[in-house]
Amino acid sequence: MSASAKNISKEQVYEWLSSVTDPEVPVLTIQDLGIVRDVIISTTDNGQQEIAVVITPTYSGCPAMDAIALGIRMALVAKGFRHIKVEHRLSPAWTTDWMTEEGKRKLEQYGIAPPIRKAVDPLGLFEEDNVSCPRCHSTDTILVSQFGPTSCKALYKCQSCHEPFEHFKCH
Repeated sequence: MSASAKNISKEQVYEWLSSVTDPEVPVLTIQDLGIVRDVIISTTDNGQQEIAVVITPTYSGCPAMDAIALGIRMALVAKGFRHIKVEHRLSPAWTTDWMTEEGKRKLEQYGIAPPIRKAVDPLGLFEEDNVSCPRCHSTDTILVSQFGPTSCKALYKCQSCHEPFEHFKCH
């Protein structure tokens, strides 16, 4: 069946996109992160279906967005589509409030402390949180650095098990 003959729904496209993972934290899908803002299905002048996927980066300069866009294209090409657009939307800015509870659970199992509160303050990115260690769950932790290997994470150290860990900052 060619892509033009398919009668697809947004729900199917969202399901197909659930296989696309974040290149920086591969246990998370782009659905877990909540960066897929919309799926638009239309028909081109020559009768082919076109899929536009609107995504919002976790940061305006997030280096993973090109890899994520490629992952989206590859997932849809694998389903037989050739007319694919990936549009980046910066407003409203992404917030950790868009992450799924499943995504937060996956983060913790991966060894990264998930965001722990609602992102009500735009400057909340620089607030210190009482973060639990994802390994031993102790709250006796200290902030080591506001920035981890990526801007969206901070570095902490657990005073109980002495293990360093990353915390996905609330914003």
